[in-house]
Order: sequence, then C-alpha cells, then structure tokens
Amino acid sequence: MGTIFEWYDFYLYGLLATILTTQFFSGVNETTGFIFALAAFAAGFFVRPFGALVFGRIGDLVGRKNTFLVTMGIMGFSTFAVGLLPSYKTAGVAAPVMLVVLRLLQGLALGGQYGGAATYVAEHAPDNKRGFYTSFIQTTATLGLFATLLVVIGTRTAIGEEAFADWGWRIPFLASILLLGVSLWIRLQLNESPVYQQMKDSGTTSKAPLTEAFGNWGNLRIVLIALFGAVAGQAVVWYTGQFYALFFLEKTMKLDGYTANIMIAVALALGTPFFVFFGWLSDRIGRKKIILAGCLLAAMTYFPLFHALAGAVNPALARAQSAAPVTVAADPADCSVQFDPIGKNKFDAHSCDVVKAYVAKAGISYENRALAVGSPAQLIIGNTALPAPDAAALASPAKADAIKSFQERAGSALKTAGYPAKANSAQANMPLAILILTILVLYVTMVYGPIAALLVELFPARIRYTSMSLPYHIGNGWFGGFLPTIAFAIVAANGNIYAGLWYPIVVAVLTVVIGILFLREPRDHHVPS
Repeated sequence: MGTIFEWYDFYLYGLLATILTTQFFSGVNETTGFIFALAAFAAGFFVRPFGALVFGRIGDLVGRKNTFLVTMGIMGFSTFAVGLLPSYKTAGVAAPVMLVVLRLLQGLALGGQYGGAATYVAEHAPDNKRGFYTSFIQTTATLGLFATLLVVIGTRTAIGEEAFADWGWRIPFLASILLLGVSLWIRLQLNESPVYQQMKDSGTTSKAPLTEAFGNWGNLRIVLIALFGAVAGQAVVWYTGQFYALFFLEKTMKLDGYTANIMIAVALALGTPFFVFFGWLSDRIGRKKIILAGCLLAAMTYFPLFHALAGAVNPALARAQSAAPVTVAADPADCSVQFDPIGKNKFDAHSCDVVKAYVAKAGISYENRALAVGSPAQLIIGNTALPAPDAAALASPAKADAIKSFQERAGSALKTAGYPAKANSAQANMPLAILILTILVLYVTMVYGPIAALLVELFPARIRYTSMSLPYHIGNGWFGGFLPTIAFAIVAANGNIYAGLWYPIVVAVLTVVIGILFLREPRDHHVPS
C-alpha cells in the first residue's frame, strides 16, 4: 500500500503533462512547450539512479525499513508542494524551475524506494514462490497510476474540465498529503527484513556496498547484463504501454483528457491481474523467457497496434490521412527542426518553417519531399498544393498577415479534406480502442511482473539493495523515463506521428539479443546470501 501511494505521487505529473504544459511552459511555442513538459517529467527519472546509489547504500548499511521512511517523506512533501507552485503567468521562468527541482527530489526518493520494496518482499518469500510474491510489488506502479487516474477523473467530473484546467489540477497534488500520512503509518508497522536482521545480528552486513557492488568486475558484469539484457527493454515496453499511449491519445489523436483517462483506467483494470499471473508463471517456466518474449512481441506489433488505435479513437483523422495524405515539399536547407529549447524561434524565417510550424502545432502527420535549392515550400494535402510565403523576405506587419493568410487557407483545405480539429469521442470505437490498450498493458505485465524476482536472485543479500537498484533505475529512469520526450522529439523532427515508436522498438530488440546471449536464468536458485 505504501508503494502504491509513492507511485501515485510520482506519476501524477505524467498524467497531467498536457495541462502542466500550459501552466508552466507557456513562454515557448506549443510543440516545444509540450516537449519541455515531458522533459520535466523525465527530470525525475534522470536522478533516479543517483537516488538508487544514495539510498541503496543506506539500505544495505542500516536496513530496509528506515530507508523506506526517508524516501516516503521526501516523495510526499515534494508532491504536495507542486500543488502550491505559481504558474508561468504569475512567476515567469521561476515557475518551471521550481517544478523541475521538485521533480528531481521525487526522482531521488523513488530511486531509493523500489529496490528496498522488492528486496524486502523477496527476502520474506519462499524460493519457489519468489516470482509470485514479488509480482504484488510489480502491481503497485500500475495500481498507483490507476489510483491517480481515479482521483483525476473524480476531480474533473466534480468541477468540470474548464475549472480543472484552470486550478483544479492542483487538488490531486494537494490531496497527496493525506496519502503521505497513511503511507508513513503503514511503513512504521513493518519489521526489518529477516534476511537483513540475520546479517546484522551476525555482523556480516556490507561495510562498503558501493565498492563491493561496482568495484568488483564479477558483480559489475552482472549489473550491466541485467541492465541491457532485461531492464532496458522492460522499461521502454512499460512506458510505451502506459504513458506514451496516454500522450498519444491526448496530444496526437486530440482526444479529450477525460475520455483518454477513462480508457487507460479500464485497460489498467483489465490488465493488472496479469502482473501476478506472469510472476506466478515465472516460478514455473523462468523469468528470462517471459521478459524477453514480452519485449519481442511489443517490438513486432507496436506499429500495427498504434495504427489501429488511431483508427479506433479518431476514425475521421485516419480516413483523412488515408484519402488525402499530407506532404511538406521544401528545400531541406530552409527547414528547421520544430523544437525550440529557449523559446526564441517563431519558426517564421523561411517558407518551410511556416509550413512545418503549422502542421506540428495541428498535430498532423506528414511526409517530407525535397525540392530544388531556393524553391518555396508547399503544403500538399491530397491533390491540393498550397504555396507558403517566404516570411524572411517580408517585414512586419506584412509577415504576420502573410502567415495568418496561409494558416487560414491551410486550415480550410484540411477541413475540406476531412481532417478534424479534435477527436469526436462519440465516433470512436471504444471497445476496440480499449482492447488495443489492454494488449499494450499485457506486454507491460509480461516484462514487469517477473523483473523484481529476476533482479533479486542475481545479487547477494549483503549488496542486493545497491546492486539491483542501479540497473533498475538506469533502465526505468533513463531508457523508460525519457521515452516520451525522445519519442515526441523524433515525431517533431520527422513529421510522422508514428516515428517515435522506433525508439522503444530498437531498445526492446537490443534487450532480446543481449538477454538471449548473456543473461542467465536465475529461477530455482536460492537467493544468494
């Protein structure tokens, strides 16, 4: 229960990323603002390995229970403080800076949390049921996200979308102070792990866990194999199936946040029991083969599944993309990547920028076609070609008028071709969309359900907290946590709304190859002491 609440705190930001873009990153263009919001989401993941080192060392030195209490306090108060932050309109650039600082504190706390929870449960489990026991810890990340969805959906329903976007988004953050109290009470009831208590009584605990874990090549080699042969693939499948899918629905498919939340919540409710099933199954057939099978299935099916999801959620958009595909024809030298880190580029220097800035903001998938040097850019919608103005050759206010005229003509052409401004939930095939989302969650359960047991069994008890925490949090913090940011940056650079899927696919395939070649199956081994 305590771990569920900790995940609730951490993932609340991710669930509200679209709204927080407006609240904290309104000083840049819309595409950059959303990528920045995802980067702030990822900031918490960036420091997770450092939290793993700090708190993993403490956990191996002084015990599992006390480390739980420290990480919970940091996480809870940081989450509560997000609900008190001023917006960009009120405090300017100080607002996103404070937000990132709080996300960093959350990441440090979570970096010390998971290894302790998994180790604590595993050290209570019988050898032949370790996958089953630890799979309940694996459900907590998804159950935490599910709890977040319920609170967000309940708040949205109670006060309405307009009020929620304005100020109501703060309520779930502020409510976390209640969860903090419950979580701390739960943690205070726990006794120390029997394995750790036995080591402490016999004086065999590690005096230098970082040196033993990473200064010894034999153990460091296992850390690296665990990272690249299991956790990296697990991480990208996890974040694609839950967070990237949510961002795809809201940002790319233009589905309203309430409906997207409901769909994800239903898929999580249907899929969550399979964490326990695959944990149980791993006790019988092995951890490695289930994890690698999940990575392989995901890599093979992501493209068709997300295409089918788009067709189910926004059928009008899917029909328009098929009947009247969009192409940006331009001189490549005149085109900028639609990402502006400092918020100064208005993307109006050249005709290509004018076109791409418009389609990026509209969330329209497009292909690129190179034209001769110096040729003005064109937006081609089906058989209709719209020349874009060369804004660099114009002075204000003529530049602004020319860009506005082009955008109006482009908007009219897209509407004529059937491109909707946003998804119409009444037209969506909800059962099919939920089925697809549930399949994505099932992949998550395959890779995530057995991972705790696998990691615990790879390392000796005296340095287990430290050893397993680092690969887990590098994998999930960096490979997984940066997935939405990297994927949407790829989409912004490429133009194809599905191009971001290449990142999780490549990482998942690499994990399958490395796992097959180098990762040993730890099942049937006693947890080493």
